[in-house]
Amino acid sequence: MRYYISDLGKHVGQKIELKGWAYNSRSSGKVKFLELRDGTGMVSCVFFKGECDEAAFNEFEKITQECSLKVEGTVRKHPKHENVYEIGATAFEIIGTAENYPISPKEHGTDFLMENRHLWLRSKRQMAVLHVRHEIISAIRDFFDGRGFTLTDAPIFTPSACEGTTNLFETKYFDEKMYLSQSGQLYMEATAAALGKVYCFGPTFRAEKSKTRRHLIEFWMVEPEVAFNDMYDNMDLAEEFVEYIVQRCLTNCSDELKTLERDISKLAPVKKPFPRLHYREAVDMILKENPAFINGDDFGAPDEAIVSAKFDRPVFVHHFPSAVKAFYMKEDPKDRGFAMGSDLLASEGYGEIIGGGQREDNLGILEKKIQEHGLKEEDFKWYLDLRRYGTFQHAGFGLGIERTVAWVCGLPHVRETIPFPRLYGRSYP
Repeated sequence: MRYYISDLGKHVGQKIELKGWAYNSRSSGKVKFLELRDGTGMVSCVFFKGECDEAAFNEFEKITQECSLKVEGTVRKHPKHENVYEIGATAFEIIGTAENYPISPKEHGTDFLMENRHLWLRSKRQMAVLHVRHEIISAIRDFFDGRGFTLTDAPIFTPSACEGTTNLFETKYFDEKMYLSQSGQLYMEATAAALGKVYCFGPTFRAEKSKTRRHLIEFWMVEPEVAFNDMYDNMDLAEEFVEYIVQRCLTNCSDELKTLERDISKLAPVKKPFPRLHYREAVDMILKENPAFINGDDFGAPDEAIVSAKFDRPVFVHHFPSAVKAFYMKEDPKDRGFAMGSDLLASEGYGEIIGGGQREDNLGILEKKIQEHGLKEEDFKWYLDLRRYGTFQHAGFGLGIERTVAWVCGLPHVRETIPFPRLYGRSYP
């Protein structure tokens, strides 16, 4: 039978065998301590002279940081801490040696850690981040699956741009020119016409030469689309969604957030309803602190931070100028020049985590917008068919996983939110 550290509470008093890696070790006279990790948790293995095999005690110094090994011993309750267990170790066997492990307990620079990202993942902090990421992804799937949405995958190779032509990764597709997907949204509009409530979840790519704490070249995004929803229905769905994710992480990831020293009092207020501001209202806030901002422009990171700092929870900014939004965004017929979309800005200056809105459902207007944006109509023939054959009001949004993980974990940079980040100027390992 295979035993795991996470299940030790079920085996108190039993003699078991654990397999894992040496996270840390130290000696103190007649007792030696090994901190063992196996991916499910960590446990202290205590070797007492006279209680363990003499060979194990004498050869303890052969255990090096991150060597893999097998430890035998008896599970017992920790003498001081509730629901904490330790191993009264009797023997060990080294499975794989690890000499001169490069990431020691001392401080290391960011470049060094990124160069050794494949090893940096083994640290307590990085493991905690990845556990939170897993919980967020699990929560996303549970939220949509539990509300009648159907997962419909979008292609990675696409023949045209979705979010603008300046940040596309071009690639060869046999004898054709293709691009790596910026978004699965257009395809979700098609599957929404078949299934009503749909979402896709996968990697997206933006060829942005940006070196900021908020940008990755490759990132994961979840994109729901709902037939017959309008912009306001879309915001209702988004705030319910974000509340669910955050509150679930507070419930299920308390240990990980503690490891990350996250101030959870900043996350506790993340409950609906979220404040909603028209673009004009947000601009008034920004101009008081950034007079150089030009009314009509999209927001930069400093502008988003000014707005979000006014609230203790995420805030929607809706009705951005149509000129700064994508070709598919519907213009408000009652407020000309403004799009029926919204961005959700996370609290604490983490910026936009959701962008979305109502899609243009009029065939003639959409054809005109494609021309105005300098796009090739033949690339969007299939997309125009959605308006040609039974057009319908619909709306959706995209949530970036990495920015959401950074916000929930309180991380200073998105490079820690994914196991192997792709950044401008860095593609190794």
